[in-house]
Amino acid sequence: MTSTFLAQINSGRLAKDGLLSEEALQGAADLLHQVDGSDLETIRVVFADQHGILRGKTVTAASLASVFRSGLNMPGTLLLKDTSNRTVFPIWDGSTPGVMATMAGAGDMLLVPDPSTFRILPWSPHSAWLFCDPYARDGLPLPFAPRSVLRKAVDQLAQKGYALTVGLEVEFHVYKRTDDALSHDQVGMPSAPPQTAPLDQGYQYLSETNYNRLEPVMDMIRRHAQALGLPVRSTEVEMGPSQFEFTFEPASAMTHADNMIMFRTMVKEVCAREGLHATFMCRPKTANSASSGWHLHQSLTNSAGDNVFIPSTQGELTPQADAWIAGLLAHASESCLLTTPTINGYKRYQPFQLAPDRIEWGYDNRGAMVRALMVPGDGASRVENRVAEPAANPYFYFASQILSGLSGLMQDLSAPRPVESPHSADAIALPPSLIAAIEAFEQGDLFRQTLGEEFVSYMSTLKRAEWKRYLSTVTEWEHQEYFGIF
Repeated sequence: MTSTFLAQINSGRLAKDGLLSEEALQGAADLLHQVDGSDLETIRVVFADQHGILRGKTVTAASLASVFRSGLNMPGTLLLKDTSNRTVFPIWDGSTPGVMATMAGAGDMLLVPDPSTFRILPWSPHSAWLFCDPYARDGLPLPFAPRSVLRKAVDQLAQKGYALTVGLEVEFHVYKRTDDALSHDQVGMPSAPPQTAPLDQGYQYLSETNYNRLEPVMDMIRRHAQALGLPVRSTEVEMGPSQFEFTFEPASAMTHADNMIMFRTMVKEVCAREGLHATFMCRPKTANSASSGWHLHQSLTNSAGDNVFIPSTQGELTPQADAWIAGLLAHASESCLLTTPTINGYKRYQPFQLAPDRIEWGYDNRGAMVRALMVPGDGASRVENRVAEPAANPYFYFASQILSGLSGLMQDLSAPRPVESPHSADAIALPPSLIAAIEAFEQGDLFRQTLGEEFVSYMSTLKRAEWKRYLSTVTEWEHQEYFGIF
């Protein structure tokens, strides 16, 4: 039966145009055989957009073979929208440049499925996810498609004989929904946020008693994550009220980028079914909230699979670790658009809050941007970058780390001296706002050289549109400051 499915797929456009590898073709045939004998009814054929949000269409299980034969067409404008779902590129006036010209007039793009990403959804067992890579409708790669961007960075690192292993620490909030904000005047672009209440008291970091009260929700999330095949390592009560942290065992960059998309989406969908609201927003505007961060543990392996960050002497860096840290620091400002892509994320960069506010590194120092955890003989020797917010697109985030570290390796850079007092050190501050990050991104040359001019122009246009909308909004602060005295 599998050979029959393989023959069907080989007759289609994706196989003929070389958009599916031999391994993917065989994986697709095996998957179709699995689905054919299952109780699955629908397949959610999805892709991660520029914000790391899953979008797609749902096909019946009987129609899945056609997706592997011909792909799935979808409006290309889905890659041209800001966080309010507004299309911010000129698709109607004929001036859309480069590869985006294929999207003029709200034209289609082509989704190419990756059979290795197939997951049956434990909270909806009649359905499954299938991740895809977006291509232009003529089959050419899109230089700003998230998985393609990360794949390009991974390939550039591999050409130098290295691979990146990452471990995830992800903070987020889960609240009770008290009002779904579904009246007609609340469903605009963007829609009004739901009204919420905390599940528990806060500021009892790693409290056993708080964990016990939150355990039913913790367990619900953990079990669904494990059912998806996500390598959960720990579940923890974080600093603030209703704040959670999940950590994950190390994996490759692409594996964990996919995992992070699955995890964030699963948490939101599962919680919503239980009358809860999960948010990965960095700093929610709720009283007594704590900011959420996303700490990325990173180690580099050579072609033999050896961790090249393991020092031979305590307190010294290997040449690769030295250059990698130096690269992360040298390109931190221009990378912030990818590590901290929202206006809200910059509200976290505050001193004395277990979050970085300047560009520096230290040994086992949680106030520094980069925390080095390296011990002779320890196979888990690594660096931890604490700069990112949990709303970051993981594909762009990981690509920024690979390309920054690789730049350090290529230039044989050396890291400055480690800091012991990170909030009083004489170091360059992280960008204080999204517009500062946009300008640093535009003025830098790392991503222009490694990912191309179209990617830089794309990200700049996307985020400047978001910043412009922000500036046009009258805030509560302005109203309170000026309405009464003028």
